[in-house]
Amino acid sequence: MLLQLQVWGLWLLQEAGQPGWDPRSLWNQMNWLARTVVFIMFIMSAWSIGVMIDRLMAFGAAKKQSRQFAPAVAGALREGKLDEAVKIADRYKKSHLAKVVVAGLQEFQAHQASTEISGEEIDASQRALVRAEAIVHAELKRGVSSLATIGSTAPFVGLFGTVIGIIHAFQTMAAEKSPGIGAIAGGISEALVTTAIGLLVAVPAVWMFNYFTGRIDSFDVEMGNSSSELVDYFLKKSQARTGVRKGV
Repeated sequence: MLLQLQVWGLWLLQEAGQPGWDPRSLWNQMNWLARTVVFIMFIMSAWSIGVMIDRLMAFGAAKKQSRQFAPAVAGALREGKLDEAVKIADRYKKSHLAKVVVAGLQEFQAHQASTEISGEEIDASQRALVRAEAIVHAELKRGVSSLATIGSTAPFVGLFGTVIGIIHAFQTMAAEKSPGIGAIAGGISEALVTTAIGLLVAVPAVWMFNYFTGRIDSFDVEMGNSSSELVDYFLKKSQARTGVRKGV
């Protein structure tokens, strides 16, 4: 339906003898309500662009630092240097893996002074990892849901402006008592501009929402794998300590 309206608008432009696209002229012809709709969509577009830039920078930094963090912390854990592993995690504050791993390490490190690591203490470390995953997931998702809102509502906001513009065009035709299509061609073409702007705002927002959702899902998988590997490390550490104590 929206496409048909746009085609109709182009035909009306031709019928009215308006061969060119003149944004300034269209803006001047718009009534205050149509201008308000365009202004609202400008705000929605600016907000979505801001979210896109912010998330692209955040995800890029998280991916880059995580690639550097993973081998560094793995080497420290192989050598049994938990303090060094925590310090390494603190250096990569933008890494989603570092934020999760450091929570589990700090919880596990709190029990290092004891001679035995019980299953309850490992469970406490696992719960710390789960909490950290939830917090990091919320941080990664910040602002992304607004893209879905903009993508789903912008076309309707634009359509609202189009309906108001068409009503205004027919009111003008009635006031001038001019029954020809040329009398309302300019008004209808002006009204259809808001629909086009709405689609222009909505399509990139939906694209980027789907892209960011996929990236967040992959980050969740990486955090889940890191948490699972860290819990396995804690279990091996506990079993090794239990074996040493039995040997003594």
